[in-house]
Amino acid sequence: MSLLAQDESWSSWERHPAGDELVVLLSGRVDLVQELDGQARVVTLTPGMAIVNPPGVWHTADVHEPGQALFITAGRGTETRPR
Repeated sequence: MSLLAQDESWSSWERHPAGDELVVLLSGRVDLVQELDGQARVVTLTPGMAIVNPPGVWHTADVHEPGQALFITAGRGTETRPR
């Protein structure tokens, strides 16, 4: 579990093969982007909204208004790739 500032758009993609990741946006405005079946799924998060990144799904974020997010992540085996 971590509480992280979301000051700028992410410069990479990540995925967590060990389990779901819960993301709760506490403040700001962020587009969370998931890569599902080769297509980008964009979900706009505003304060109080949450989303689950399923195991193994590549995801990234575009920050439109800086804020903070709470991440509950099955972190073992996390992978990243450049955006």
